[in-house]
Amino acid sequence: MTNRVDIHYCTGCRWLLRSAWMAQELLTTFEGQLDELTLHPGDGGIFEVWVNGTRIWSRKEQQGFPEITKLKQLVRDEIDPERSLGHSDR
Repeated sequence: MTNRVDIHYCTGCRWLLRSAWMAQELLTTFEGQLDELTLHPGDGGIFEVWVNGTRIWSRKEQQGFPEITKLKQLVRDEIDPERSLGHSDR
């Protein structure tokens, strides 16, 4: 199976740096497990993270941004539920 992460972010809100940092963290943590990670510029205050076509985070629904440890757990739960994230699981 191909594992793909898509991060949709609002350019007007200047969320590129936050999105790029989260992308870097995910690519580092899941090295060898992610086949693709794409940043999608948008508008309207959007910040959403999708894994293999499933939305795992929506800033509007969750009322904010995920902590990076929470985001890693959500991605892990989609691509490799048995994997330990070490200190990020505590």
